[in-house]
Amino acid sequence: MHPKNINIRDFTYELPESRIAKYPLTARDDSKLLIYQQGRITEDRYRNIADYFSPGSFLLFNNTRVIEARILFQKPTGGVIEIFCLEPHEQYGEIRSAMSQQGKVLWKCLIGGASKWKKGDKLEKKIQLDQSLILLQANYIGKKETYFVIEFSWQPGSLSFAELIHIAGITPLPPYIKREVDKSDSERYQTIYAKYDGSVAAPTAGLHFTDHIFNQFREKNILWDFITLHVGAGTFQPVKTERLEQHVMHGEFIEVSKKLIEKILVLTEGKLIAVGTTSMRALESLFWLGVRVISQPTIEKQELVINQWDAYEMDTKNISPRSSLQSLLEWLDRNRLDKLITKTQLLIAPGYEFRMVRGLVTNFHQPQSTLLLLVAALIKEDWKKVYQYALDNDFRFLSYGDGCLLFGRD
Repeated sequence: MHPKNINIRDFTYELPESRIAKYPLTARDDSKLLIYQQGRITEDRYRNIADYFSPGSFLLFNNTRVIEARILFQKPTGGVIEIFCLEPHEQYGEIRSAMSQQGKVLWKCLIGGASKWKKGDKLEKKIQLDQSLILLQANYIGKKETYFVIEFSWQPGSLSFAELIHIAGITPLPPYIKREVDKSDSERYQTIYAKYDGSVAAPTAGLHFTDHIFNQFREKNILWDFITLHVGAGTFQPVKTERLEQHVMHGEFIEVSKKLIEKILVLTEGKLIAVGTTSMRALESLFWLGVRVISQPTIEKQELVINQWDAYEMDTKNISPRSSLQSLLEWLDRNRLDKLITKTQLLIAPGYEFRMVRGLVTNFHQPQSTLLLLVAALIKEDWKKVYQYALDNDFRFLSYGDGCLLFGRD
């Protein structure tokens, strides 16, 4: 069955509010870990996750960094307007360029209290930092169907937008964590290996990993590396249409070095594990990007993207992951690029054939979400058994909750 015909009501379950983790555990790796392999379920703690991988296994982590995407402005009349930064304006091409802008930048945003803010009006925020005063202005440029275009400008203009938002913004906790942000969230809603600014949500599977776990990997000859996919707010959007065909999958930026693609080409061979659904989407997208290059060897950089249904409608002609990745590397060489920066809208749902990844480390996801569909694509109908076990055995759910290690079913 083509995933377009999926009825989202088949992917729901009862999630009591009490099972949603409002805070992380004191120790990251003390979270419970459900292990699913060949239809069998066991449980352990994250600190022991290395015990479940064979030597030579290759784990890919998402090293995106969550930005303080919520900025609050107070109008002269006293009303508060919240600006939520979704992603940079398309004129920048990719996130890193936008984050490095100095003095001003255009951003796509959501607005809380938009009815109180007229187009053309500027909002101001003054921030005292040590002995300096930072002045931030937000100018309402225009409204699109699903977002507003906002121009931020600031003084001193020598600050980058990455530096500015770190000072001016608030950590964007998910909407289902119904509490105020506290100081600890700036550290705990971030992986210990977060590196590149750009996400408005954490790649939450990685929140459980500690130096202790990485040391265990070294001792057991388990390999790892990092890929970058900047997580957008769309990751929290439930599927609101009855059939998946009407759902529009959110797009997200991927950044992958040529060296990493070369490493994956050598080391995959059935031992590639994605840490998080974002890593899974990025890795699987690499295969489809290679397929696109094979069919269009002279494709331009801006056209090399993956759309929502490409994986179900492109002709692979028995293309292997190895030949796909090799073609992608050759395309990078022809274009004199040492990294691939593009956007993926890949929707992984039941009916998807995994090409790159055989296992997934992930948290427990919301009912009727595209993340739950991805899990169901990997372990088929057993997703119900896994989630019921978690509910029956006091696992904590969603971003600050516990997680699972899932090995795919043939």
